[in-house]
Amino acid sequence: MATPPPADSDQVLVEANGVTRTLLMNRPKQLNALSSAMITGFLRCFTAYEEDEGVKLLLIVKGKGRAFCAGGDVAAVVRSINNDSWKYSAHFFRNEFLLNYIIATYNKPQVSLLTGIVMGGGAGVSIHGRFRVVTESTVFAMPETALGLFPDIGASYFLSRLPGFYGEYVGLTGVRLDAPEMLSCGLASFLCSLLQRLALLEESLKKVDTSDPFAICGIIDQYSQQPSLKEKSALNRLEIINKCFSKRTVEEIIASLEQEAPNVADEWVASAIQSLRKASPTSLKISLRSIREGRTQTVGECLRREYRMVCHVMRGDFSRDFFEGCRAILLDKDRNPKWMPPWLEEVHDEVVEKYFSKVDDPEWEDLDLPPRRSHGRRLVPKL
Repeated sequence: MATPPPADSDQVLVEANGVTRTLLMNRPKQLNALSSAMITGFLRCFTAYEEDEGVKLLLIVKGKGRAFCAGGDVAAVVRSINNDSWKYSAHFFRNEFLLNYIIATYNKPQVSLLTGIVMGGGAGVSIHGRFRVVTESTVFAMPETALGLFPDIGASYFLSRLPGFYGEYVGLTGVRLDAPEMLSCGLASFLCSLLQRLALLEESLKKVDTSDPFAICGIIDQYSQQPSLKEKSALNRLEIINKCFSKRTVEEIIASLEQEAPNVADEWVASAIQSLRKASPTSLKISLRSIREGRTQTVGECLRREYRMVCHVMRGDFSRDFFEGCRAILLDKDRNPKWMPPWLEEVHDEVVEKYFSKVDDPEWEDLDLPPRRSHGRRLVPKL
């Protein structure tokens, strides 16, 4: 079967090698931020290749530049809301979450080679896949709370399944993780320390003639290493993270961290407190509840709930923090957002609850995910 065209765009390049297909993100100047055209292109490819017996392995690598994918094209979403309405953004996230769901339930192996920056939407097209290979250049983060948003793209599913309450720490603070940390907590499957070895791995994968995940695993394993965590890594202090981030409310989490700070020499505690203090109070509260609910939900249930949440955020129903965060960080770049309300104590439970309700608009519909054959989830944290 012929390779399907990537949605009238050169932003997703497709390379065929035998039974392997490589999908290349090609927006280097935008750090490969996911555009609507890229999402559409991915959807067409994943849908076609799943039924194509001539395709046995999907390989996603980074495009040109220094990023795998820095997230969704949030700036374009904001411009569309300002110039038109929130409905473009609803369509954008509907397609993106559908893509996340298809990847999470895909019946053929997907290998993501995570070089450089992996954030937000970039995690959505990779972390849900079966194999995630990181390198010494990989930097992972879910920085949404600093932008007035929340960890979406099914993040409440995979963050809630990290060891202990590490997912709450990563999701609320937006902390950046390196490759050893990703591997240790389960976000990555393998580490290929040298870019030269990564190129050799890619060439080996392009020659496979199987969809057997154990065979694919064996190939990747030949090029991977077991790294050690840096001494100052917060993962070495998981006991303190569990103690603090298991608290019921964001206020209690911050109070617990501040109580621990004098007794901990490592700078990650002070950095975590500073990040939480700078983030949108509304974002922090809906993010914490989202991750907590994700612990008992399927990936599909997480995506449906997150779609409700993101539509409320895009409409500005209960807060305009997302637009203020984009102004301060992406547009004016003064990095001094004025959150409303500005204090955690002013974000009441009744308001948080509203983010999880259906949108009151006759033209709005819940996220409708197609029935899929059950292939099980592939994210298995290394405890």
